[in-house]
This record gives sequence, structure tokens and C-alpha cells, in this order.
Amino acid sequence: IHFIMSEKIKLYSKAVKVWLAIGLIMVAVQIFLGGVTRLTGSGLSITKWDIVTGTIPPLTQAEWEDAFDLYKQTPQYHKINSGMTLPDFKFIFFWEYTHRLWGRIMGFVFLIPFIVFWRRKEIDTPLMRRLVVVVLMAAVVASLGWIMVASGLINRPWVNAYKLAIHLSAALILFGYLLWTYYSVAIPNKRVIHNDVLKRWITIFMVIFFTQLFLGGMMSGMKAGIYFPTWPDMNGQFVPRVLLDSANWVSDNFVYYEQSPFMSGLVQFFHRLFAYLLIIIGLYVFFKGRNIKGTRFFTASLYLFVGMVNVQVLLGILTVMNSSGAIPLWLGVFHQLGAILLLTSFLLLKFQIRKT
Repeated sequence: IHFIMSEKIKLYSKAVKVWLAIGLIMVAVQIFLGGVTRLTGSGLSITKWDIVTGTIPPLTQAEWEDAFDLYKQTPQYHKINSGMTLPDFKFIFFWEYTHRLWGRIMGFVFLIPFIVFWRRKEIDTPLMRRLVVVVLMAAVVASLGWIMVASGLINRPWVNAYKLAIHLSAALILFGYLLWTYYSVAIPNKRVIHNDVLKRWITIFMVIFFTQLFLGGMMSGMKAGIYFPTWPDMNGQFVPRVLLDSANWVSDNFVYYEQSPFMSGLVQFFHRLFAYLLIIIGLYVFFKGRNIKGTRFFTASLYLFVGMVNVQVLLGILTVMNSSGAIPLWLGVFHQLGAILLLTSFLLLKFQIRKT
């Protein structure tokens, strides 16, 4: 175990660093807004999104009535929100509109400074390549978002849970890639630790964590917490009885997951197991890292990492235990925000560790 100074790279201007930091915060806010939109059932309130005119919300009574009439044609209105009033519609419209508009604002916040920095030659080739990847990933996330919304405008009165999980996972991968880019720009001459064991277990943690993110998206899309709102057991059992019945292991239960508690039980069971794995691995990495005589920055990163692991597990438990009848809005949203902060902390740790 030893330290070396990393190879020097281009020193970027403070303006470039601030620009990337603002982009990170905006992506995090967008994911936060997505969580609120999902948990308030607002995602299907806007049935179309015009490139230009979609920027302006309904302003007159007639325009609101037209937007409401379009929503009344959706399965969600007929099967869940029949009888909804116009003020109620305006509430769910607000969250979906804000979510979409924020994405458009992010595009301008990225594009305009990018052109300025490029003209000033403040963006070198390595950073340019990373930013191109960011743009492509953002386009994929946006496309997945519309595919997800479209899945709830045909037959089912909600978006498809699988597509929702893919959309959320892609958004968090985008955040993680942009975060790594920011670390590369903001910490160009970091001291790195060469430790095979820490590197291996941080990588294992990362693989399990991203799998857990997908399961979390499935949990949210299926509202799986409602079926088993207890902890540490699942309605009195460690393994739900519905999973032990071989008759439930049929394709229809995987496709039409809303018809039975089977998929909700399966997804939540593995979501819990993966959470236990993450906390065990997180504690192992923490205590292993404490034995290394590192910098204050590395030590602070370790404590931030293990702290966020524990906070995120606690938020998950509280969310499940308060999901009787409905998913608690703010606990659910803060649990998603916790995932962003945990991702931030463990990538910061991973950024400082290399193999020998």
C-alpha cells in the first residue's frame, strides 16, 4: 500500500469547474423532480410535448380545458382519476411540466457555456470526448423518458415499471458519468491509493449498487412497498409465501405484475437482500480503509461513504414501513435523493483508489 501523485493533466479554469458543478446539481434536481412526478402520479398528465409550444403551459381557461380534455382520454383518468377536478389536474400537470421544462433548461445551460468555452479553447480533447458522451447519454435518457410515458397512454393507467426502472437507471448512470468527469476536472492532481482489495470491493459494491438502483425503480413503478409494508419481515415472513408457491412462477405474473403480489414480493425481497449486502460490503470497505494511513481527504471520503450507506438503508426501511395504503411522498423522494448522494460518495472513494 502506498501513495503516488497522479500524472498531471490540463488545469481547467474555475469557470469550467463551476459550469460542470451546476450541470451536476441540475441533473440531481431533475432526478428529484422525476421522483416527485412519479409518486404524485403526475407523469401522464401531459399527453403530448411540442418542441416549441410545449415550453409555454396553458395560460387561459380554454387552454386548460383543452389540456384536461386530452388527459381525460387516457386510461389513467378512466381507471384511477375519474371525476378529477380541474384544480387537481393542474396540480399533477405542474409537476410533469416542471420536470420536462427543467430538462429543456438543462440543455441551454449546457449548450451556451459550451460554445463559449470551446471558442476560448478552454475545453481540450479528453474533456470534449467526455462531454460528447454526456450529450449522447442525455439524449438516450430523454428518449427513454418519452417511451416510458407512452407506455401508460395506451392500456395501463400507469407507466410500465420495467421502462421506468430503465429510465431511472439511465439517469443515474448519466449523473455518475458526469460526476466522474467533474472529479477529473476539479481534482486533477489527486493522491491515489494503490490497494487491490479496496479496489476490488469498491467495484463489487458498484455492480450491486447499480443493480439495486434498477430494483428500486421496479419497486417504485410497481408500488411494491404497499404489499409488504413491514420490516424486518415481509408480512410476518422472511420469504413471502407468494414466492414459495410454484404456481406463481409463470410468465403472466412477470408481464402483468399488477394482477398479483408475486412480482412486488419478488422485487422487494431482492431489494432488501441487496441492501443488506451493500451495508455489509460498505462496512467492510470502511474498516479496511481505516487501516490505511491516508490523507484527510481520503479519511473524510470514507466516513461520508459509510454514513450515506447507513442513511440510505434507514430511509429505505422507513419508506417501506410507512407504505401502508400509499407510498409516502417525501420519504420516497428522499430515499431516491439518498441514492444520488450515495453514488456521489462511493464514486469519490473509487476515484482515489487504484490497483497496484
